[in-house]
Amino acid sequence: MGLLITRDTFEDHEYVRFSERLLASIEALDILLARPGFGAGETTIGAELELFLVDDAGLPLPANREVLAKTVDPRFTVEMDRFNLEFNARPLPLAGGPFAALAAEIDGAMAEISRAARECSGRIVHIGILPTLCREDLVVEKMTDNPRYHALSKGLRQLRGGPFQLRIHGDDPLALDTDDAAMEGACTSFQVHLRVSPKNFARFYNAAQLATIPALAASGNSPLLVGHRLWEETRIALFKQSVDDRADHGGWHAPPRVSFGNGWMRQTVVEAFAESVALHAPVIPVLDKEHPLEVVGRGQVPLLAELRLHHGTVWRWNRAVYDPAGGGHVRIEFRALPAGPTTADMVANAAFMLGLTLGLAPEVDRILPAYPFSLAQHAFYRAAQSGLDAVFPWPTDAAPSPRDVNAASLCLQLLPIARRGLIDGGVDARDADHYLSIIASRVDTRRTGATWQRRTLAALCRSMSLPEALRALLWRYESLSARGAPVHTWPIEDA
Repeated sequence: MGLLITRDTFEDHEYVRFSERLLASIEALDILLARPGFGAGETTIGAELELFLVDDAGLPLPANREVLAKTVDPRFTVEMDRFNLEFNARPLPLAGGPFAALAAEIDGAMAEISRAARECSGRIVHIGILPTLCREDLVVEKMTDNPRYHALSKGLRQLRGGPFQLRIHGDDPLALDTDDAAMEGACTSFQVHLRVSPKNFARFYNAAQLATIPALAASGNSPLLVGHRLWEETRIALFKQSVDDRADHGGWHAPPRVSFGNGWMRQTVVEAFAESVALHAPVIPVLDKEHPLEVVGRGQVPLLAELRLHHGTVWRWNRAVYDPAGGGHVRIEFRALPAGPTTADMVANAAFMLGLTLGLAPEVDRILPAYPFSLAQHAFYRAAQSGLDAVFPWPTDAAPSPRDVNAASLCLQLLPIARRGLIDGGVDARDADHYLSIIASRVDTRRTGATWQRRTLAALCRSMSLPEALRALLWRYESLSARGAPVHTWPIEDA
């Protein structure tokens, strides 16, 4: 988020000044985006991968700072809970072989951080939700000792005025309350970035919203939470509820801080930032020395530190990002994909998501009138809940539109569009075809990380207690993941 956070308590006047600075930042961003040539440059991609640390028994290991101390790799940092780490890949040009290059970078980085973890008697796991997590792991005492995380948790709790409530339906419905935001640490994701030109941002962002629905359905890897079998992508429900700052006043509810969005983007990227400022109260009101309007007035590129800080506390599943680096640019951050099961699976998910975004963008203005935003939002949550078995509305060329489709059939229909988007974007055909073929095989076999976990757990539970089965499940998952073969090739053995 940029600014250094050193405390977690703030005065009323600080919130007032911070809100004033946010409004000035929106004005400055609007001026900046109108500047000829701002944000111009080649299309690039990037990625962030969140990780779990586990001990010899497969239980969460709260030692992220100790592991970081064993490596000098600057691409790694801590995350909210002490058993989480984050890897930040270097930006890559979209043209050429970006996915093979990204896979190689991830594999190299995982080898290094795994070495560091072994020195702390730990292992690295990339999975949407760690199946061996217990309720006792998701408490404030397990949060990373960083003022930023404590300020965020305290600020959200103050706005809510009571405990956060988790209510998730599934085979084993879950209901529990928590007094802090530490539950967020149960969710680990593979976040992908796409740099796009400011003048075309709205078109690409709306295409990204469309692309996320089938991509999420095809990539589920988070079916378990504290021993409960829930959604194919339980992260989607968990993250939304674990940082929900809305007080229950009855009647009308304000929009949640974590959401698919509130409508299609109409004109410019400024809308995304203005929406965050208008709809959501500040949580961490820390001011920078720079005044954005003065910087823009001098013809320079502002940091917009306060706006980036505030926008970082509003979690859209596809988030607009302003980055002042290198003369400034904007990009889309795709946040819905889970971590794991393998590097090949994650990069394939990214290729499908990005390819669909690029392939749908030229047609998005024609598509959107046939797809009310509320139905797209509904489809997103159905994809998270039921994965490839989901049935949800999807736009069609013939009225009435949209019409219900099966997620698996839709994914197969959209693969040629994803391929065209990648090829037209300059991706080598061999690179595109290799990773999209993984998606095709996964859909054909109906074997995502989530379905593999469910079926394996069912087999193990025939001869083990649930805690034993969850540990055995993780051991099998780690063993197969280490081999690198995509999850659709993994066997499901009888216990």
